[in-house]
Amino acid sequence: MTRAQLRLAVAATAGAATLAASPAFAQGAAKIDAADTAWMLGATGLVLMMTIPGLALFYAGMVRKKNVLATMAQCMAATFLVSILWAAVGYSLTFTGDGAYIGKLDRIFLNGMTLDAISPHAKTIPESLFMIYQMTFAIITVALVAGSVADRMRFSAFLLFCVFWLLLVYVPIAHWVWGGGFLGSYGVVDFAGGLVVHLNAGVAGLVAAYVIGKRRGYGSENLSPHNLTLAVIGTGLLWVGWFGFNGGSALGANSRAAMAITSTHLAASAGAFTWMVLEWRIRGKPSVLGMISGAVAGLGTITPASGFVMPMQAVLIGVIAGAVCFWACTWLKLKLGYDDSLDVFGVHGIGGLTGTLLAGVLAVGALSASPELPGGVSGLLEGNPQQVLAQLYGIAVTLAWSGIMTFVVLKIVGAMVPLRVRHEDEVMGLDVTQHGEALQ
Repeated sequence: MTRAQLRLAVAATAGAATLAASPAFAQGAAKIDAADTAWMLGATGLVLMMTIPGLALFYAGMVRKKNVLATMAQCMAATFLVSILWAAVGYSLTFTGDGAYIGKLDRIFLNGMTLDAISPHAKTIPESLFMIYQMTFAIITVALVAGSVADRMRFSAFLLFCVFWLLLVYVPIAHWVWGGGFLGSYGVVDFAGGLVVHLNAGVAGLVAAYVIGKRRGYGSENLSPHNLTLAVIGTGLLWVGWFGFNGGSALGANSRAAMAITSTHLAASAGAFTWMVLEWRIRGKPSVLGMISGAVAGLGTITPASGFVMPMQAVLIGVIAGAVCFWACTWLKLKLGYDDSLDVFGVHGIGGLTGTLLAGVLAVGALSASPELPGGVSGLLEGNPQQVLAQLYGIAVTLAWSGIMTFVVLKIVGAMVPLRVRHEDEVMGLDVTQHGEALQ
């Protein structure tokens, strides 16, 4: 499919979306489907589980004992703070209106969201369900960034960061890709968040790591994980939750959701296997930390492509993810000299970038065919090199906006409160100094 054909299809979709927004359409062609609603209720719970307790346990198991509660507190805070902001203004700015750069305030404080309201973006489920499903994506994206600056960011600074970063970074990018903005109109595809979630959070984490600086003792003290048992449990919760993350992005109980779940599981398995083999060969032993890192790398990398590729292509993506992210977390990290505490950039940033590009190469048109886009989204291997160019454009825009605006947000927050805890507080641990609590 050419870029021109894609633009015509998007224009047709936008016209259908405008029609769907009218009350007459909501009572006619758009109709709440019980099966789709039931599946999306479950998928919403699965994605929320990815942050609490999934990411909270995954992160907490990889920091030192004195920072476990502080790390969990950041995941908890991201959950309740982003939830309120999303319902108040984030959802409206992301998913209402058809502006190229930002949405409208039609749904501010969920105004007008009635019991039977339906979003033009999800025509078979209640709009309230679509709103809260998308809320869970915003939550985990903000929480992911915290991993890059674990062990040293002041809690008050993190709370302010959540507010500004959600509204100035996440909401615009989500609108550009998913809400009718200019990236989606250009033909960029991102099934479940390679750009919006993973590359976005990864770049933000890298910038935050540079701005806040390295942990005390980085490179000279033992900063190894204190309890990998928690991290393995967290990985399991993330892995299962990802079925709702990617499968739910089909927005219905259908074959595309089933295919996305299948691809997700296989990519995670291939990523874990590849990382294990590489580490075994290079370092002599396969570590548990390496295996769970490879699994998450596979999960993040398949995310943008999960609704566009076949299962065996997902295995290939998982293998590439395990190798590329292993390289990023070892060689690249040492070469650039940054201290990304929990490898958010190396796993999620590089994984999201890689998966977004591979979606443009491997996309199978039949998987995304619809009445608005009969031929679906085809990739390079199906004779559409323009899709690769569109994906590169999306990557470049996300890198630039997330990188620049994250730097701006950190400077704004830093002018309000110190970004980093005091030296003696970092030595004592954030659990005691930030929250007045400690593990026994």
